[in-house]
Amino acid sequence: MKYFVSCAKGLEYLLVDELQALGATRATATVAGANVEGEAESAYRAVLWSRLASRVLWPLAEFDCPDEDALYAGAAAIDWPLHLDADGTLAVDAHVSGSAITHARFAAQRVKDAVVDGLRAETGRRPSVDTEAPDLRLNLVVRKGRAILSVDLGGGPLHRRGWRVAQGEAPLKENLAAALLLRGDWPRVHAAGGALLDPMCGSGTLVIEAAAMAADLAPGLLRHGDEEPTRWQGFQRALWTRLREDALARAAAGRAAVTTPIAGSDRDPEAVDAARRNAQAAGLAELVRFEVRDVAELPAQDAPRGVVVCNPPYDARLAADPALYRTLGQALARAVPAWRASILCGDGELAFATGLRAKKRYTVFNGALECTLIVCDPVRPPEREARAPAPLGEGAQMVANRLRKSLRAGKAWRVREGVTCWRAYDADLPEYAAAVDIYTEDGGEARVFAHVQEYAAPAEIPEETTRRRLGELVAAVREVFAIPHGQVAIKTRQRGRGGAKYGRMDQRGETLVVREGAVRLKVNPFDYLDTGLFLDHRPLRLRIGVEAAGRRVLNLFAYTGTATVHAAVGGAKTTTTVDLSGTYLGWAAENLALNGVGGPMHQLVQADAQAWLEADRGRYDLVFIDPPTFSNSARAADFDVQAAHVPLLKAALARLSPDGVILFSNNFRRFRFDQAAFAGLAEVREISADTIPPDFARNPRIHRAWELRRLV
Repeated sequence: MKYFVSCAKGLEYLLVDELQALGATRATATVAGANVEGEAESAYRAVLWSRLASRVLWPLAEFDCPDEDALYAGAAAIDWPLHLDADGTLAVDAHVSGSAITHARFAAQRVKDAVVDGLRAETGRRPSVDTEAPDLRLNLVVRKGRAILSVDLGGGPLHRRGWRVAQGEAPLKENLAAALLLRGDWPRVHAAGGALLDPMCGSGTLVIEAAAMAADLAPGLLRHGDEEPTRWQGFQRALWTRLREDALARAAAGRAAVTTPIAGSDRDPEAVDAARRNAQAAGLAELVRFEVRDVAELPAQDAPRGVVVCNPPYDARLAADPALYRTLGQALARAVPAWRASILCGDGELAFATGLRAKKRYTVFNGALECTLIVCDPVRPPEREARAPAPLGEGAQMVANRLRKSLRAGKAWRVREGVTCWRAYDADLPEYAAAVDIYTEDGGEARVFAHVQEYAAPAEIPEETTRRRLGELVAAVREVFAIPHGQVAIKTRQRGRGGAKYGRMDQRGETLVVREGAVRLKVNPFDYLDTGLFLDHRPLRLRIGVEAAGRRVLNLFAYTGTATVHAAVGGAKTTTTVDLSGTYLGWAAENLALNGVGGPMHQLVQADAQAWLEADRGRYDLVFIDPPTFSNSARAADFDVQAAHVPLLKAALARLSPDGVILFSNNFRRFRFDQAAFAGLAEVREISADTIPPDFARNPRIHRAWELRRLV
């Protein structure tokens, strides 16, 4: 017999494995479910035992359905007294697609009419509708002119286990919780004596689901209790009774065998109280432990092995906070470094924010929300054993000599200015075409990281030659600066259609905090093309820090907000930071927090900077504008700095106080400032030479900058 089992999108292949383990002869994944072949017993086992399924649909009829009349006729052709008592209750769930039948509620009504009319014609009586707990729940699918009408064997959504008496603001569905646990390999880890922890447990869904798995408790036992899942006339009661008695015996034995810790914690006392009540309702309270604790205060766990599962907030109701994800990652790396982790994140960027290195990533759907599930095994990989570096070859030695020369030449300046992040090399030897930036961690071990960014080689140079030269350059960098392999970020170019382009970045989520003048800033050398800190703008940021005292500062196209941090630490009266990227604004918020800056006087605004500026009515004393050369973001109008700079700067002048100043910069090599457009409006002075730091003197056109002051 063929039947269909539905599930949340992203769980299909896990579901196939589960159904085959439950006795299906064959199961094939399809979107949001599996097409299954097997005896009735396999379908009944799925209703009782599946932790991933949403519904088990046993087909009654399949027929052509070009229009509503055909739908009614197809449903009416079924001998309904074989399926429902005339005095019983009925509900129909419908899903339609295509142009012939477009309204699901209307389709469900037509099927209901066919059932009622058929029973009334046969018996003189008619069933009533009960959408909550009907005797027979039918499921209709109309797609591509075909209709399938099925019995919902479980009588409703299978993710409802029957124990939820209290819930948080955005509870996780139980079948998605089961997927997190299975991806985390919880059944195997528990069998080997491992523990489980959810450090942001909310109302306890993951912990309770984990306890049910460990106790070998069939979800259907909690959901249906002593009752049958459906009162469909064709339901095989003897088969269900046998399967249920077997499940009860397994649960009794499984519960007695649970000895390992299964725990959850949350900083919200009300959520923890809800979790305890839910565990009590599930009959699993004696197997789990809940306590009130902030994830940042998570202590080291005693169990040598285990699984940590977590569903941190990420949806529209619970605003995602990258800093919270970072705190979570740091807490896990400290408390359970050798454990396995399965974490459901709102998206890939939030997954990166944890700072954890994912062994595997999966796309799953929590309702309509597309999410990223990451699996880390272990949470914190052991450090690689250091190996003695091989002697440098002739080419690498040449690069090393050049690096040492640069290091000596700039030492006095770096010491005098307190510079800890700088450009050490910029294609000084033309055949070794790359930029090398050095980042020194602030405090602690003061680790040194190198950021190597390869430039495009001429097309006539063989790719193997460019790879060899890059390898020699990296070897030289490691030797001169005594940097371990894991602290060198390499951004390589690859040839493809449209010319050379950067290949895929690492996905490590590893960040470090560096110092620049009076401020501390977070950089990420590995995961993005840029690190979060444009080193060539160091003099501009330091100037902003000096001139910001008591002034209202506006930072447009703010990126990670580094200029804002300098302004705030320098004593700005207010700061307004505008960028289109939520990721960069989250990063900016972290940078501000690193320096003890916060509160309503420091606003972060996610918006198209130019559109926001044209609509804004604020007044500012110091405005910093560093736009990209081009942008074709799907969330804003296309941007071209050459075409946009005049209206952009005129809009900024309109918001500038009489004695205010605009600092405008960009790195478009062919940029032409339209001086004539500002005649009579502003005093314009190019200040590029004053804003290029010594470490970029070899590349003085890395950016250009202007100062604008109002004339009227």
